[in-house]
Amino acid sequence: MNVFILYLVLLKATVTSFSGLASLPIIRDELVVKRAVLTDHQLNAAVLVGRSTPGPIGLYIVSVGYFAAGTPGAAAGWLALITPAFLVIPLLHYLGRSTEHPRIKNVLEAVVVSSAGLMLATSIPLAQDAVTGALPLIIAAASCLTLIATPLDTIWVILGSAALSLAASELTPFR
Repeated sequence: MNVFILYLVLLKATVTSFSGLASLPIIRDELVVKRAVLTDHQLNAAVLVGRSTPGPIGLYIVSVGYFAAGTPGAAAGWLALITPAFLVIPLLHYLGRSTEHPRIKNVLEAVVVSSAGLMLATSIPLAQDAVTGALPLIIAAASCLTLIATPLDTIWVILGSAALSLAASELTPFR
């Protein structure tokens, strides 16, 4: 894939999302569905890398770039990740106090709600790729319930899931 096009696709995803994984629906649609540059499995792996390493949640975009175009793709992902920060500073200066205006707040709230809906719609095909048996289904259900019912940070749910999976693989004989 052309690295400049990859940068533009990833920039579109990062500029139009307001939290780390909110860019996931755009990335999946552009790179998995439309362009077939990535698979759902690779996208899942990129999200896993982003969630299991220190730094911002959106860091998975660098891994997406790497999976799509190697090291130059990772550089394009990194540039796409940092570009919105350079754009928002002058924008906030220009807008000033108008960000407290009720209409602006309503627009931002609508964007967040629509992003949540997009993330839910994207989660289904990614889950279908990742949940391949009874144990992954149990882990997914328990993780979801834990995150809904408790204030536990996601990293602890990920680590607990990994530990449970490792323990289960120790109990299961190799074939």
